[in-house]
Amino acid sequence: QVQLVESGGGLVQPGGSLRLSCAASGSIFSIGAMGWYRQAPGKQRDLVAAITSGGSTRYVDSVKGRFTISRDNAKNTVYLQMNNLKPEDTAVYYCNAALSGNFRGWGQGTQVTVSS
Repeated sequence: QVQLVESGGGLVQPGGSLRLSCAASGSIFSIGAMGWYRQAPGKQRDLVAAITSGGSTRYVDSVKGRFTISRDNAKNTVYLQMNNLKPEDTAVYYCNAALSGNFRGWGQGTQVTVSS
């Protein structure tokens, strides 16, 4: 079974940037559309960005213009470039299939904290 390992989180000031990576132990092309999710304390895990195998992307309104999702099928890695970070972006970030029917096991996620 494909394992997903997220990295790249950290503490950043408002307005700062981070680049998250999600390394898969197997083919992400076989999974299809991939997504980045986030879960803030006491809240549900929500999809914030998705990318198809062909590179088409979509975002929730709250991150449009600030976040960019990309993928490297050859490296089996998905990225999330996050710019102009805001305190409300603070959460644990996870990657997985964008469609629930294609979910693999959830990784441990990577913590993003935006605070001055």
